[in-house]
Amino acid sequence: MTSLTAEYDPYILPLPGPDTLAVLPQWISPGNTHPNSLYCEAVWPLGPLIDNPSTLLVKIQWRRCPTPLLGEMKLVTWTMINGQLRPTYLKDRGAGARARTSALDIRDTCNEWIRLARWLHKRRFTSLADCTEHVWRAYISERCSKISRGYAERVCSRLTDLWAFDQLSAQPAGVIRPPWEVEGIDDFLPSADDAAHGENSTEPLDPQVLGPLLVWAIRFVDDFADDILAAWAERGRLFAAAAANEATPESRVALKEFLLPLIRSGSPLPSVQQKGQRAPARTYISALTGATPSQVERFTAQHQLSALVTERPGPCPLQVPVTGRIDGKPWREHIDFDEAAELMRHLGTAAVILCLYLTGMRPQEVQGLRSGCCPDPAPAPDGSPGRHLIRSQHYKNVTDEDGTHVSAGEEREVPWVAITPVVHAIRVLERMVPDGELLLSASHHDIPSQRGYHGVLKNTTLNDRIDKFVDWVNREAKTQGLSNQIIPQDPHGAIGMSRFRRTLAWHIARRPGGLVALAIQYGHMRTVLDARTSSGYGSRSRGGIHSVLDVETALAAADTAARLSDRLAAGEKVSGPAARRALTAAATTPRFEGRIVPATFAKKAAQFLDRNGIVLFDNPEAMLICAFKRDKALCEPEPGANAPRQYDCRPGCGNTVRTDAHALLMRERADQLDQQADASPGPLGRRLKANADRLREIADAHDATSLSAKASA
Repeated sequence: MTSLTAEYDPYILPLPGPDTLAVLPQWISPGNTHPNSLYCEAVWPLGPLIDNPSTLLVKIQWRRCPTPLLGEMKLVTWTMINGQLRPTYLKDRGAGARARTSALDIRDTCNEWIRLARWLHKRRFTSLADCTEHVWRAYISERCSKISRGYAERVCSRLTDLWAFDQLSAQPAGVIRPPWEVEGIDDFLPSADDAAHGENSTEPLDPQVLGPLLVWAIRFVDDFADDILAAWAERGRLFAAAAANEATPESRVALKEFLLPLIRSGSPLPSVQQKGQRAPARTYISALTGATPSQVERFTAQHQLSALVTERPGPCPLQVPVTGRIDGKPWREHIDFDEAAELMRHLGTAAVILCLYLTGMRPQEVQGLRSGCCPDPAPAPDGSPGRHLIRSQHYKNVTDEDGTHVSAGEEREVPWVAITPVVHAIRVLERMVPDGELLLSASHHDIPSQRGYHGVLKNTTLNDRIDKFVDWVNREAKTQGLSNQIIPQDPHGAIGMSRFRRTLAWHIARRPGGLVALAIQYGHMRTVLDARTSSGYGSRSRGGIHSVLDVETALAAADTAARLSDRLAAGEKVSGPAARRALTAAATTPRFEGRIVPATFAKKAAQFLDRNGIVLFDNPEAMLICAFKRDKALCEPEPGANAPRQYDCRPGCGNTVRTDAHALLMRERADQLDQQADASPGPLGRRLKANADRLREIADAHDATSLSAKASA
């Protein structure tokens, strides 16, 4: 009966035997070489299902499962690994339901089942069929008593999968349908709390943190990279030389001639840090003198060099030029043999920080970048430089036509646009790995060991490296006397990979001053995002990063209205075709004090921005305020857009508003243009003069037509 059922129902798998593979070959992609296991073994590695280089290689440990329930639990788990849920089961479970899911989700689901098995075993149940409706209710009440509502919902979903996959087994254990599948899940969950979840609730990095962090990251990539890479190469050469040395009388003499004068004169001795203490730099000494490591070791013991180094630790300068500068001065007299590996790790971290923040990529997408992902572009037809584009994989919600999770992801249809700091960061990473290799390859970034780890540096490692980068920067800033460039502690905790993407939106819309006044960032990302041309970028059911941008854009617009209201109260006047709308907006827009914004604000932000005609956008580059109204905008916004294309502001637009402060700025700018015109050749000078005259005419028109808040009342 079992074989007939399996034969005529494609969703029911044949019964596995002891020598059946834990992961069947049809689910293993070509090129995946991770080890598999047999059904009878106590550990099932799930690496054969993992093609994402940023994913940890996880496994299922059966020693944690009680013996009486082990057989049933193994069978239903094997069915989950190798089977597919029926379309009839999936159709009413939302767009996120999958016939097959990821290896990490399989591991977590199995662990949830084993937790249930341990609970049943403790109460002397010997079969999954013993989990009656009464038992289900007792278990879920206890299991969900101390966890959040969202997590409890995931627990219930995973336990429902136990029932669903048991039905696909050739020998079902008889798992009973959980009661929440019949009665609805709400009554089985804890009460809702106010804790926000998801990307929008992630706190952005504080501007006082992000500013110096970016300054130092760019400094590493642009100013220090050549020095560090040269030092790393020289370090490798010294290691190779030391390993190739042969013991000769001449090498022994050279060793003595190098070290004995230092010992006798009381000078510092070449040293490195080992296990928290200074130790003789054996490899460095060996490479410089031509002595073998064994000769250096014997000399160290004979002259008690270890004790002397503790008293007189000295540097190990590498013979590479230092070209990097801080405030016009060399950032190092030399790079030390002992610090080359640390600096290489920090250089890779700095490049990651720039890629994360200045593209808006998810961490997985940065981790999936390969050498060659950002080729130099051909010039545009008009001869101007082409844009650098990043071709990369994305992984979130990638499935095949059957709804099966695709671990390897797929190439993103819309490439990322790379601004100059990102291109420089990618070029640095390309110098750290072989051609075609993953830019964050774990084996090549395992400095100095390079132990052949799987895939790329994982989130935990990169988060730790970011923390260590900050520690190094702060020590260096103090040494260099740059107290204003110390990275302070973020008020919301550690700087994590996921916070850069959230921070991106904040700085696109807000453009705070100081060190974070990165015009390159605003011009690049707003250009791509404002017109919604990247509709797939960060897409989520709640609107993706565009909903994040709406929040920050709404706050920025509210700030603009508040500043205008303050200026009007101080006696300033406004002019322009949209002046009266601007006065209305300044009088009616609420103020938002502080920066703590709940996730629920996204909907309110969208409604705020939809007030077509009375939302104000400051545009200091154009020296005006835009009272954005779609049908009057000359910047050609997309249908339904709730913000102008501020990079494409055009003269004569019906949304223009100017204040007395703008008129003053225009006259100052006109004076600057006059000075440039006087020093420019004829045609160019005349154009500059004409532009200056135009600015003064606009300022004069403002003075003649401007309104005060009282006059318009």
